Amino acid sequence: MGMISEFKDFIAKGNAMDLAVGVIIGGAFGAIVNSLVADVITPALLNPALKAAQVENLADLKTDGGILYGKFLAAVISFLVIAFVIFLMVKAINSMKKKEEAPAPAAPAGPTQEELLTQIRDLLKK
Repeated sequence: MGMISEFKDFIAKGNAMDLAVGVIIGGAFGAIVNSLVADVITPALLNPALKAAQVENLADLKTDGGILYGKFLAAVISFLVIAFVIFLMVKAINSMKKKEEAPAPAAPAGPTQEELLTQIRDLLKK
């Protein structure tokens, strides 16, 4: 029963659960980012830019030796677009967090302990 209790302890710890939740959320977030890039950014920005540069079929470019450098360039461009979108999303989320975590305005400072003791001393003298 030692191995079973160790396994229960492992599962019960937050590390395994946090990792599982992170993987699931990461997969869902990846689907959102992929859809944003494939369905919004690529048709709106990337396709017109590739047409203007006259390289609409970038992935089909290859050399005489059969090296598909066009596929590699398309993968690099796709990675850069996805990385930039993730950067913008993380930046937006962080700016929302900063607004939520903004400290409340400090209450006006009252008299210090020394000032209070001085006032008490003066009242006792009278």
